[in-house]
Amino acid sequence: MDEFDFIVVGAGSAGCVLANRLSEDGRHRVLLIEAGGSDRNPVFSIPLMAGAAYFWKPSNWHYQTEPQVHLDGRRIRWPRGKVLGGSSSINGMMYMRGSRRDYDTWRQLGLSGWGYEDVLPYFRRAEHNPERPASAFHGQGGPLHVERARADNPLYRAFLEAGHALGHPPNADFNGATQHGLGVYDFNVLKGRRVSSATAYLRPAANRANLVVWTGTLVARIRIDKGRAVALDVLRGGTPATVRARREIVLSAGAINSPQILQLSGIGDPEHLKAAGIEPLVASPDVGRNLQDHMGVYLKYACREPVTLYSLFRPDRAVSSMLRAYLFGTGPAAAVPLEAGGFLKTRPEMGEPDIHMTFVPGLNLETTRAGQGGHGYIISFYQLRPESRGTVMVRSPDPRMAPAMDPAYLEAESDRIVMRDGTRLAHRIGRSPSLERYRARDITPIEADMASDETVDAWMRGNASTTFHPTSTCRMGADGRAVVDGQLRVTGVDGLRVVDASVMPLIVSGNTSAPTMMIAEKAADMILGRQPLRRQEVDRAGESV
Repeated sequence: MDEFDFIVVGAGSAGCVLANRLSEDGRHRVLLIEAGGSDRNPVFSIPLMAGAAYFWKPSNWHYQTEPQVHLDGRRIRWPRGKVLGGSSSINGMMYMRGSRRDYDTWRQLGLSGWGYEDVLPYFRRAEHNPERPASAFHGQGGPLHVERARADNPLYRAFLEAGHALGHPPNADFNGATQHGLGVYDFNVLKGRRVSSATAYLRPAANRANLVVWTGTLVARIRIDKGRAVALDVLRGGTPATVRARREIVLSAGAINSPQILQLSGIGDPEHLKAAGIEPLVASPDVGRNLQDHMGVYLKYACREPVTLYSLFRPDRAVSSMLRAYLFGTGPAAAVPLEAGGFLKTRPEMGEPDIHMTFVPGLNLETTRAGQGGHGYIISFYQLRPESRGTVMVRSPDPRMAPAMDPAYLEAESDRIVMRDGTRLAHRIGRSPSLERYRARDITPIEADMASDETVDAWMRGNASTTFHPTSTCRMGADGRAVVDGQLRVTGVDGLRVVDASVMPLIVSGNTSAPTMMIAEKAADMILGRQPLRRQEVDRAGESV
């Protein structure tokens, strides 16, 4: 039987970070297990290909939700990365940390060590941002390269002008003192190539003698002996095998697969496990519960001028652009086509933004397939802090069977109000004087400003979808029902932790990739018994105090 000091399950946003940090001093033998394969295909490296990467068959779990009651019974496609780098190899590469409020709320839930000043040093340690000088907010020399988008399409400027004219302030740094406002985003892109957790953390560590990576390996269950996680049963290339951990097993399989593996191992709600044909070993009823996701909508407009991405649809231009991006890291395919946007308040009296809005100078593939292709653009947004809560539950003891995923979108009335208000705000920006010179017609079939609540709600039910940010299914907490504690140790089992987006007690206000890497950076210090990075007090102006 193979034996390692640490076994990390899942080579995604968190797993690659852990593989690097746990193996870097050479004292520990580390195994990283990934169900998928290599991330070397060009589809992963060219930023403009992000939309294709979401649904690339060889690297995707191809999940679907349960029929959504408040979305006209539709099943929503949930692509999740099944590849080295996990979802960081197929995502939109936007570098976003969330707000100060997010982490201070975690601390207020009893999670000492997870406030904003506690996590900020780990964001800074991970970051290399050559365009921003090292400061209280930003780091230099970390493995994760960050750069500011060029946003040189005239439509971006028109969108920003429209938002500013409606009273939404400019913001030059969404990862600085405040999220509020509109501006240009930062991305995990280097010289026109994607930067994932695999490229940033795993490749530099790949030649270490004490780090072993198994791809094409599916975890069937955790073996628990006398209350301690001691080994994993796996299917390696379809062949059963067992691997033992001397110190710890760390699940970093994501918000879907981490609770699934716990449940397959008998850790979860005993009644549900019995119904699924699994023997309960550790009662932890919140495993797979508390699921949160950002649900978004997309308002589409036809453009009267040929300044959109539709110019690249001609085969010769598309091939030329892709080759230029892959070989030289330049040209339109070397950028992610959602470079401008921001965090807005749907009502001015609010203390914090409640939506994240993004502008795209082109139409999506679904629109083209519907026969509405041509020059156009999209204004999209999602609610930052949804109150609806869903579940991820196994259906059987077979690890190859996808669990039942029910995000319960729009179950909370408060979510419907925010999405309704956000739709009207996006429509006002879309009909503003700055964008009117480009707008040929509305493709979205509602006059959102004038429509009744019922009409807007009906349109959302038929069109809303995920923005690919599931979290919180193995939430950490200080209460008796929490799946993991503040050290990310699984309640009721020694030698077992969960380190990924599933441990977030509340979803962060923004994209989840960078926060997940931060969690892993912090977890590595916990696992190795190191003192946490020094807490930094940061005031609103960005000065250390």
